[in-house]
Amino acid sequence: MSTATASPPRRPSRRRTPLGRALTALGVVLVLVGVGMLGYVGWQYFGTNIVSKQQQAEIRDDLVKSWASPDAEEADIPGRAIGLLRVPRFGDDEVPIVRGVDDRSLARGVGWFPDSARPGDVGNVAIAGHRVTHGEPFRDFLELRKGDKVEIETRTHIFTYRLRDDGTDRELDFSESWVLDPVPERPGSKPTERLLTMVTCSELFHTDERSVVFGELVSSVAKEPADTLTP
Repeated sequence: MSTATASPPRRPSRRRTPLGRALTALGVVLVLVGVGMLGYVGWQYFGTNIVSKQQQAEIRDDLVKSWASPDAEEADIPGRAIGLLRVPRFGDDEVPIVRGVDDRSLARGVGWFPDSARPGDVGNVAIAGHRVTHGEPFRDFLELRKGDKVEIETRTHIFTYRLRDDGTDRELDFSESWVLDPVPERPGSKPTERLLTMVTCSELFHTDERSVVFGELVSSVAKEPADTLTP
């Protein structure tokens, strides 16, 4: 006589409550938000640097080629390169200096405030650059030291400035616009010196603080005419 195996009793199915469904949906949303934030931060820290460095290299090459053409003229176009920046403290990089300090311009190189003096002129040459993301031309800004040299090369000259302070000496609110004046700290004064102001922000996300250093022109060397340069 065979004995039938008894089936285990069925457990009653649990119905998910509205609260449970809401918590599950919230969990999924939080995971997606977290993944999105990681992607955004990764793009800002790595992706923008790759893209900007490639773009800056192209702008630099185009600028140098234009200098070799005696008929080329500088145009007052936002984002257009006006020179090259070299800071030995930062290494061997040459970064284009472009007209304007909007987001697009700062992604293309170091931005020049168009209302400030031109390189080598009497007054205050004011430039700004990212310390984080978009090529990070001022990544080592806080490593700058008093006496460091900063070179700006234009079509006709190489101007060398000497810094008057360290990169950590001065942190100001972004509204402190006096640093861009022709004579910093003396509004309305007629400039007699050839000065340099370098400005950077220090964070990935919005911050109201800016690090600033000042410098003075110590050397101006005229370049050979383009048609006499060795190819």
